[in-house]
Amino acid sequence: MLFAAAPAHADDISATARSVVRVVTIAIVDDEVVGFGHGSGFAVAPNRIVTNAHVVELLSRYPGNVVIGIVPSEGSKSYQGKVIALDTAHDLALIEFTGKPIPTSAIYTGPVDEGSLVTALGYPGNVDMATAKSAVDYIHPLSPIRSEGVFSGRRQMSGTAVMLHTAQIARGNSGGPLLDPCGRVIGVNSAITRGEEGDSSFGFAIANSELTAFLIRAKQSYAAVGTPCTSIADIDKVDAQAEAKAAALADEARRTAAGKALVARDAAWIAARDAADRHRENVMAIATLLLVLGAMAIGLGGLLDAQALRRGAIWAWGLGALMMVGAVVLFLLRPTGTPMLATNETAKIDAPVAPMSSSVPLGKMVCSFVPERSRVVSSSTEDTVIDWGQAGCMNGRTQYAENGSKWDRILVPAQEQTVSVLQFDPATRRYVTTRYFLGSDQMDELRKIRSQVTLKACSPDEAGRANLASQQAAIRTSLPARPNEKIVYQCTPAPAGASSSPTPSAG
Repeated sequence: MLFAAAPAHADDISATARSVVRVVTIAIVDDEVVGFGHGSGFAVAPNRIVTNAHVVELLSRYPGNVVIGIVPSEGSKSYQGKVIALDTAHDLALIEFTGKPIPTSAIYTGPVDEGSLVTALGYPGNVDMATAKSAVDYIHPLSPIRSEGVFSGRRQMSGTAVMLHTAQIARGNSGGPLLDPCGRVIGVNSAITRGEEGDSSFGFAIANSELTAFLIRAKQSYAAVGTPCTSIADIDKVDAQAEAKAAALADEARRTAAGKALVARDAAWIAARDAADRHRENVMAIATLLLVLGAMAIGLGGLLDAQALRRGAIWAWGLGALMMVGAVVLFLLRPTGTPMLATNETAKIDAPVAPMSSSVPLGKMVCSFVPERSRVVSSSTEDTVIDWGQAGCMNGRTQYAENGSKWDRILVPAQEQTVSVLQFDPATRRYVTTRYFLGSDQMDELRKIRSQVTLKACSPDEAGRANLASQQAAIRTSLPARPNEKIVYQCTPAPAGASSSPTPSAG
């Protein structure tokens, strides 16, 4: 049996293992150790641990004389804790400790099918007895032991709902989590049956329903997830198909728009040609009319001259000549019939229909969770409001970097052991958050890379954004091949008055 720390892969069970702790109780009376016990527990908040009530039973036997130690699975220190909620009827306890925050576990609140795979995490005492050299080993951080089995059904034990399973557990596993394949807590291991004369042994875990009820009574918030467990590979396949469909629809919309533009252009040219023809015909008709009227005026001048009305004849001849000259001029300057469009109309008709530029601001949008394209382990899935500005500026303060036609921002927080890759696709209005749950050593390495990122606020500087993209690429190459979580949102224009959701720290 090996106690080496698990490699920092995006493995769901390993991620939850970082929230599992050893709970040690030491009773000291008159400077003498009179009692010692240990079990397991897991974090539901950065400084709150759930375990079994019987793991801390020394408190009732030696009130005021018991020290509780919380030993995390990573790091080099252990911390002192105190019980802040206790339910002996359902064998649950909540411990608060002071010290470096540790990652938290999410509780699965959906149904668990019989025969489903389960994993137990904890610190079995028989392993400790085989490997521990001294009592000091019990307060030295070590990764928990995992064992796998199947869920065999729900039962009642002394009025408490429990989950029967076949994962191998032993003394010391008490208080540790029972997990589904996504690493979410479905129970708290608390008891085992003894295998006698060849009988199989079974484990009992306090059911998730009892756990959540206890936390509610203790006024302790917790992460709850009710979506079924699916593999990230399956989700990637579904999401890729949906993205391809969205891209095809967007392309079809562009082709439809191009077709409409072509029809509009043809209609405009036909209308312009008809108008030009009418204008040419009208000009020639006017020229003909002037020619006829000019001839009539000259004829009238001859009639007046014959009647010795010389002055009137001169006026008639002059008017007739003027009209005939005008007719000739109009005829010579007549329109050719070629359609003539205003410059702005020509630009609208002849402009090519192309994909929208990814740098164009889209304004405020409501992004709704798409469950069939998402894999959720512990994060909230509430709708979010974003404000997509010019050149990848999110909510007026966080700069994203170009990644082809999409925009990315990678967040490496200073405290949490989670790296988030945020991506927005302006063409399909798809917003995706992928999260990696990593170990403390790998997070330290990524924080060193992140410290080189100097572009924090929004900037129109293309060189700065290119540098940000390069730095983020360095972070991306250090991440596991697949994330633990992938949460997909579809965004639509927000109604008037909607406010943007807070943007995570742009680390």
